[in-house]
Amino acid sequence: MASTPTFEYYNDAWAAKMIGRRSRRGIDAYLGVEVTEFGPGRLVAGFDVTEDLITMIGNMHGGCISALVDHCLGVVMYPVMPEGSWAATTEFKINLLAPVSKGRVEATAEILSMTRRLAVVRIEVENALGPDSSQRRMVALAQGTCTIVAPKGAA
Repeated sequence: MASTPTFEYYNDAWAAKMIGRRSRRGIDAYLGVEVTEFGPGRLVAGFDVTEDLITMIGNMHGGCISALVDHCLGVVMYPVMPEGSWAATTEFKINLLAPVSKGRVEATAEILSMTRRLAVVRIEVENALGPDSSQRRMVALAQGTCTIVAPKGAA
């Protein structure tokens, strides 16, 4: 496993305010995505699998996991970019490894490489089962690229 890159910037206050926060709109709000850990170049976020997310065949649609991956792919970038910058997912590839029908899905996103203009992020998604979430299994692996857009007027 490659070592985590060092970052020129890190906004600890921004990361701290994201922990436990849930959006009020968008796909992340619909899914109930909540950030549980945040550090330089690393983010853990997930949501509980609800009956509303289960398809007629008894499993959650892979698009729900893909939406979690896309969300984490961008959000992990914000505390390590210069203030006023924004991250846009350019692409990601996902391997859906196992079906999910209950419990919680949790994604761990780690920045593998970052320049001023782009970053490569790896995301591992686990399905946590059982009352204390101690039973876990890998359900998806993803890797993606984010374009970093500098604030207007920045050189």
